[in-house]
Amino acid sequence: MSISIGCHLSSSEGFLAMGKTALSLGADTFAFFTRNPRGGSAKPLDKQDASSLSDFLKEHNFAKLVAHAPYTLNACSDKEDIRRFAREVFADDLYRMEHIGGQYYNFHPGSHLKQGVEEGIKLICETLNAVLKPEQTTTVLLETMAGKGSEVGRSFEELKMIIDRVELNDKLGVCLDTCHVYDAGYDIVNNLEGTLEEFDKIIGLEKLKAVHINDSKNPFSSHKDRHELIGKGSIGLEAFTRIVNHPVLNKLPFILETPNTNEGYSEEIKLLKELSK
Repeated sequence: MSISIGCHLSSSEGFLAMGKTALSLGADTFAFFTRNPRGGSAKPLDKQDASSLSDFLKEHNFAKLVAHAPYTLNACSDKEDIRRFAREVFADDLYRMEHIGGQYYNFHPGSHLKQGVEEGIKLICETLNAVLKPEQTTTVLLETMAGKGSEVGRSFEELKMIIDRVELNDKLGVCLDTCHVYDAGYDIVNNLEGTLEEFDKIIGLEKLKAVHINDSKNPFSSHKDRHELIGKGSIGLEAFTRIVNHPVLNKLPFILETPNTNEGYSEEIKLLKELSK
């Protein structure tokens, strides 16, 4: 089976241009930030450009795209203005995503900032319950987190708590980040099968929709978050060979978030496809 692999591209070049860039890199999916990743501004929506991308994706048999919310979106902040900003950005991004249709929108659950995990989850669910709509075709993905600071989503149990408290949870899925779960203490190097069995037991594999495929600069269970080039970190090529060939994972879109250039991404895409049997 041919796996689908892409990377993060700059949304400043426009929707269709990103699709063409991805194809030139050997990719058949890609990720992009919906707006400035460390701010709040977004370009005006070009509906014709979005429609052209939709046609391009179908023409070239792309897998689902995995758009990414800005890092500044913190739905469980201890400040009401930041939570309000999160709701507004979330709603606007989902509106924009519907103009491509049927794709994924990934976000970091947030940091509770000493309010506690329970309060953080309550606030995240309030935002999700406010912005998710029955008619939307976009699936919102909760990203697995490394567990640094007060991050919510450091365990499968925390993600499950969010899913269970969201009314339209059929609109939710999970994006598994290999660097994050490894840093969080899930041993995907020596026990990939056990990690996936645990995910299935707690959340359900039907909720696993995409993979951020990254090596880690840090050792196992370090609770940090520093991505490394594929095969150059503590996860290593042998583990990635098992990951890209696992029958549960190889049906999902893989997105590279390694510290690389487009030329480097092209080489990593080629490498991962060669590892895939």
